[in-house]
Amino acid sequence: MLPRTIAQIKQRLAGASLHALINNAGVSPKAQNGARLTSLTTSIETWMSVFHLNLLAPILLAQGFFGELKAASGSIVNVTSIAGSRVHPFAGSAYATSKAALACLTREMAHDYAPHGIRVNAIAPGEIKTGMLSPETEARVVPNIPLSRVGTPEEVAKVLFFLCSDAASYITGSEVPINGGQHL
Repeated sequence: MLPRTIAQIKQRLAGASLHALINNAGVSPKAQNGARLTSLTTSIETWMSVFHLNLLAPILLAQGFFGELKAASGSIVNVTSIAGSRVHPFAGSAYATSKAALACLTREMAHDYAPHGIRVNAIAPGEIKTGMLSPETEARVVPNIPLSRVGTPEEVAKVLFFLCSDAASYITGSEVPINGGQHL
């Protein structure tokens, strides 16, 4: 399916360059009762599907659009997670380790793509006010956030825009936390 999607997007680009690729897809499955899936309770099938989407899809997309990104001296931004650097109360083991692996892959890609004029960075959001964040979750995590609130999608978008812009022309291989100080 991914090769077909890449081909369709290339057709839409019609030979134009690609200035930015933001790898933002991710999945964090839960148990049937909504509980966090641990390393003891996650099936091999779940591990495989999580890693396919959260880790392999970003590298396949970057490889698939390499020529278009090179032509634009483009930028790639991978979306990792605060869960990739610490045990998170809601994110499962497969999700967390896939996002930690994506942070490592970001550094590897930055090294490999830099000679071609392509910058590769990551953002590591904490809790952001989206439809996925329940009011109960928000109430539980806000006391642990130094800024005493969850982030907004607009705040994340501003960092993404910056990393894809010429203002960040000397930044590559970095992972920017966007979490109100929650990582402290």
